[in-house]
Amino acid sequence: MKAYLRSNFFIQSVMFFIGLPMLIWAMSGLPTRSFLKESLSIVTILAFCQMVGQFYWARTNRGAVKSLRMSKLLKYHKIIGYIFVPILLFHPLFLVVPRFFESGITPYEALITLLTTFNQGVVLGIMAWGLMLILGITALFRNKLPMKYTTWRVFHGILAMLFVFVAAWHAMDLGRHVNLAMSILISMLAAGGFLLLLRTYTLNSQRKSARVK
Repeated sequence: MKAYLRSNFFIQSVMFFIGLPMLIWAMSGLPTRSFLKESLSIVTILAFCQMVGQFYWARTNRGAVKSLRMSKLLKYHKIIGYIFVPILLFHPLFLVVPRFFESGITPYEALITLLTTFNQGVVLGIMAWGLMLILGITALFRNKLPMKYTTWRVFHGILAMLFVFVAAWHAMDLGRHVNLAMSILISMLAAGGFLLLLRTYTLNSQRKSARVK
């Protein structure tokens, strides 16, 4: 464990997926809300950034993690997913929980209004939520799916890219704290993760073609 904490990759991960989002949030200059609302916003921001970071905590990033044991790396990849997927699945509820402590419409009414307001941002959010649910379920029950491990890995990767793309679009469209700086950070990290994944798929395809020849 100490080797992981001291590795350059771990330090860079903390900086890019925790430090930078929190710095941008702190400097956003938005009006201060209740402690509960800000806490839920921070949890959501960090959870999504950690999900983007999953592209880097995987086999796709062998160059950066070459000093770390792959079995341990995959273990942490799973742990991060099992922690932050449920948090993001509860994200719609995070938006209405503060209504329990405020006057006005009830939490139930707020949730119904949220789910039935079919503008672009809400539709993207529903799509992202569905993709994330499928991503979590297929990862949890991978061994029971009727497909080979190599096929599942490609399916998992493509599903992850779709989720991050749609969720990022949703966040940029509706996210209160997703300003220009946060949008640029998310776009850069997501694009880098996509390129890592696509490069891995390309290399694997080339190796298979070479073996066939």
